[in-house]
Amino acid sequence: MDVKSLIDRARQAENIDQILRQQLLWMLLLRVILYTVLMGLSDLFQNTRFEVIVLPRNLLIIFLLLVYLTTISSALLLLILPSRLQLFGFFQNLLDTVFASLLVFYTGASLSIFTSVYFFPIIAGGLILPRKGGLVAAASATLLYGLILCLELLGYFPAYLSEYGIKAASNPMVSLNHFGVLGLTFFLAALLSALFGLRLRKTENALSDSIRNFDRLATLYKQIFDNISTGILTIDDHGVITSANNATASITGYPPELLIGSELKEFFPNLGLTTTDFRPSADFSKQDGTWIKLGYSHMVLKQPENSEGNSKEGHKIITLRDISEIERLENQMRQAEKLAAIGMMSASIAHDFRNPLTAISGSAQLLASEFSATVPANAINLELTEIIIRESNRLIETISDFLKFSKPETANREWFSLQNCLAEVIQVCRADPLWPRSCILQLSFDHNFDIWADRRQMFTVLSHLMQNAIAFCPAGREIIEVEAEEIHLPDGQDRIAISICDNGPGVEEKNLNKVFEPFFTLRPDGTGLGLAIVRQTMEEHHGSITITTSKRGGARFTLLVPLPA
Repeated sequence: MDVKSLIDRARQAENIDQILRQQLLWMLLLRVILYTVLMGLSDLFQNTRFEVIVLPRNLLIIFLLLVYLTTISSALLLLILPSRLQLFGFFQNLLDTVFASLLVFYTGASLSIFTSVYFFPIIAGGLILPRKGGLVAAASATLLYGLILCLELLGYFPAYLSEYGIKAASNPMVSLNHFGVLGLTFFLAALLSALFGLRLRKTENALSDSIRNFDRLATLYKQIFDNISTGILTIDDHGVITSANNATASITGYPPELLIGSELKEFFPNLGLTTTDFRPSADFSKQDGTWIKLGYSHMVLKQPENSEGNSKEGHKIITLRDISEIERLENQMRQAEKLAAIGMMSASIAHDFRNPLTAISGSAQLLASEFSATVPANAINLELTEIIIRESNRLIETISDFLKFSKPETANREWFSLQNCLAEVIQVCRADPLWPRSCILQLSFDHNFDIWADRRQMFTVLSHLMQNAIAFCPAGREIIEVEAEEIHLPDGQDRIAISICDNGPGVEEKNLNKVFEPFFTLRPDGTGLGLAIVRQTMEEHHGSITITTSKRGGARFTLLVPLPA
């Protein structure tokens, strides 16, 4: 047997004891009321012309005091008694039969009008203590009544009864008849009260089980209702909110106690409960003023049919979900699909353009070699030919960048020296005639510093960042600084941080989120693909790139490259 079953049984036993204790207290109270009323009637009959056998006033007071004192003592004992309540109940039934016997003996014995008082302990015992309580009380009442009849036959009879002209019974057969009739009546009453008591006990147990099961279901419902991630509202047929779970509070920002009792349209004016949309949604303003997109659905709970066979609409259940992120992802996916289609088409077109441009550039170079700069007549032709070569090369470079962006390559990581890779980038940059000779390069890292990445792709990344930095440095005072270090982040994975800083004007705050977008550029000769390729490459390496302000006031691009686990 598990611990839960033991706890349930202990609680059930405790509930039964509590019910029995309350019933015994009610029995004590009814005893006081019964004998107070009977004694009051007895005192009333003493002052009338009715010939009714009643207790003398002195015996009446003594009897009432005895009943009161006994009942008060029993009640105090019952309140402090921790257990054995059934034994206490049997004792009180026997005590009631004794009180009834005293009342009957002193009010005429076999001629007493109070013999029906015996039924009080019999019925009470049968109802409160089924199976045995009523039978024990009936047996006790029968024996005590038999004792009263025996005392009457033996001449032990209250003397004051002679004032009423009553004499003690002298015929044993008459007394035996009284004994048999009343004894049989007592036991029949005990059996009937026992049957009612058993039925009452069975009903109480069934009710206790139902209440306990209902409490469990209510607790389970409450836990599910409060812990489910979907917001749930219920409204009545007047549109008043009757319940709201915790998820509703986290979605809307309004606590449940504020929503309950208010009209639905007061907090949710845009919810249309008559819409036939497959996925209804509405704009909603949270308590903090932010707007979100609410997806919702509702269901009508119909009340049971009435006597006329009609049913009317009752409460409605409304489920709520914050679909702002879902809509954003859907829009992003639709945009990605459009861009993918455009990218595939553009890549095909760019690939077809590159071959003719290469032919044009090669032809122009042959023409330039034939035009001599020393011949004045060919000077204009030479200048035009050089323009064709320069612009063709620029277009070829732009197309190459576009193809890199539209078809990203898989990163093949390896350990390599950052200084050697950067030296190759600087060598290529300085070979460009447009690279300023006044540029100062500062390398702030150890010459043995290695990184884990695709060497060819990192060459492209560093080349784009160097070209971007030199484009914004002030002419004649160009300073570019490259820093590198290993850092430890809270997620537990080590990363290499590479920063390229310049002394230019920096990036305006409004453009921080735009500089990595394709075809966005602030350079007059830029294509808008360099930084987009850089971010794409870093994402392929599961890294990132951020922009801050350098110590010289320019832009600081920081690459975070994860190290192998």
